[in-house]
Amino acid sequence: MTSTVHVVHCVDTEGPMDESIRATFDRLKSIFGLDLPVSASTLADLQNRRIDLGGIEEAVARVVDPQVLGYKRDWAQVDEMLDRIMADDFRNILVDSFGGGWVYNWHTVAHVGYDINPRRRDVGWHNVFDHYNDRIAQPGCRDGQHFHFHPMPFSRQANHNAAHWFANGLSLYELLARRIIERGWFPTVNRPGFHVERAESHWFLEQFIPFDYANQALSDQDAAPDMAGGRWGDWRRAPTTWQPYHPSHDDYQVAGGCRRWVMRCLNVGTRKDLLTQVAVDQAFAEAREGKPVVLSFTDHDFREMANDVDAVRAMLASAHSRYSDVPFRFCEAREAARLALGLDDLPGKLSLTLVGNRLSIKADRPIFGPQPFLALKTRSGQFAHDNLDIQEPFLSWDYVLDEQTIPPEALDRVGVGCAFANGAAAVAVLDLATGRVSETAP
Repeated sequence: MTSTVHVVHCVDTEGPMDESIRATFDRLKSIFGLDLPVSASTLADLQNRRIDLGGIEEAVARVVDPQVLGYKRDWAQVDEMLDRIMADDFRNILVDSFGGGWVYNWHTVAHVGYDINPRRRDVGWHNVFDHYNDRIAQPGCRDGQHFHFHPMPFSRQANHNAAHWFANGLSLYELLARRIIERGWFPTVNRPGFHVERAESHWFLEQFIPFDYANQALSDQDAAPDMAGGRWGDWRRAPTTWQPYHPSHDDYQVAGGCRRWVMRCLNVGTRKDLLTQVAVDQAFAEAREGKPVVLSFTDHDFREMANDVDAVRAMLASAHSRYSDVPFRFCEAREAARLALGLDDLPGKLSLTLVGNRLSIKADRPIFGPQPFLALKTRSGQFAHDNLDIQEPFLSWDYVLDEQTIPPEALDRVGVGCAFANGAAAVAVLDLATGRVSETAP
């Protein structure tokens, strides 16, 4: 029986980014070892492959492609683009088999903790999150807001990459604590920063986040020198099909017995691991065979996204002309996972009570991971995270507030957040001053 191609556009949502022409040439030197005169004319020659580079002309041209370098350098430029691409007339240039228009999934990052910010990123815990939250709160918007995290590099420089989520700081814990307490929000869908997962992030995700749009496997890997050998996003052993898989405990790239689902998610509008017509055709062919298909791809909001959307629409239209019996649907990321995998959409709930100095947390049904994420905010404005004491696995937990943790009188608010296996989320936050508990289902 034919299944549906569930189309998911994941946006690594980072806000504006700037790069000087000097910085562009510095990157060329770092990637390829090229030491060239810094000028607009040299850049144009590289873009048009007019300089003999000993066989790497095409690879260099991809790095300096005008689309790749066409950065949105401030929020005004980003918003001008968003006004266009989020309008109904743009979304509906191509409607899916069910009459629906284009859907975006905004994986918002927090730029925090850096000592150097040469690309002028918008630094703040919720700056990017709030900017997009206001937009998708509009009536009738089907877009989703999801999770994207940039680990801290050794240089503490905002334009550098890192492969370890915790080695150079614990901003991940503070970020999630702030999302719970200050925004009543907890993630259920991940898009890994720099496409990177390793053992420690794999095991963290396995505790808290059920859907992971991460796998960038291709049958013909074409890594640039700065990404060769699995540096940064290493998905060389992962499945090259469009079916989600449960990863192995010891290797996130192969199928195994873990709980979360990993989806394949290729790039558009950049220089590597690109979505192609062959890959889109493959998704339709797999759906014709009745397989659960999630066709996902990613780009950035600091580049012109209309070009990316148009390119993918053209590939979808081409594939559908040859697989007219296979329906396709534009989806929010959780919706796609639920539809493809046959999961329900039931909400979940967390309750939080404080009796004396003992917190009690209960879920109305089993949650995704072994415990909710505990968030603590002190009266001095500091945020902390800790493990809970498990009373009934996946259902009930306690936490003692005293001199060995944080005493109740030192706390402003306490919150917990969790995901459920179907992608539902629940948050509960206790205000210590009033005793009131707020509950949300983001």
